[in-house]
Amino acid sequence: MWQDTIQETFEFKDFSQALNFVNTVGELAEKSDHHPTITMHDYKKVTITLTTHSEGKVTEKDHNLAKQIEDKYNGKMQ
Repeated sequence: MWQDTIQETFEFKDFSQALNFVNTVGELAEKSDHHPTITMHDYKKVTITLTTHSEGKVTEKDHNLAKQIEDKYNGKMQ
């Protein structure tokens, strides 16, 4: 079956760090005008799901935002 989403779960030290990450992802999404599904769960985990709804599949926009999110999580972007 073809994958129609990109999904990753990120784990943090505590609720506050997870919430800050959600806000950071929101800012990245607004800047790129591409909005993921964001789920915060288990008090310190955040799952991000990306797809291009208008295309019904994963596109370059998803890969670009995924890279930005991963870089933020890994501290590569300021």
